[in-house]
Amino acid sequence: MKKVKITVIKKACYNDLIEKYENPIENPCDMNEGDEFTVRDCVKPNGFCDSAWETVLPFVRSLAEGGGDFYDGWMKNPYSALISCNDGFRPVSLLIEAVEE
Repeated sequence: MKKVKITVIKKACYNDLIEKYENPIENPCDMNEGDEFTVRDCVKPNGFCDSAWETVLPFVRSLAEGGGDFYDGWMKNPYSALISCNDGFRPVSLLIEAVEE
């Protein structure tokens, strides 16, 4: 299997939605823009959000197994994907790339 790198590209925060719909939580996201995680054998890296992992895992698995070209040429690099976590209040954009050993 190939190694896969996940880079936190962007974090957003929708305070208007948080105020209107969310119950207060103390620590919603520990990831920061620029953070990089290396995935080996499709095992969630330490410090990576559990919820975000569930969202990116199908893409990680496909890239690790040599797949790519998601959605017929969506990405300039066919061995990558830009996926957002499923937090509607604080979405995090994650670049997922297959890397050579």
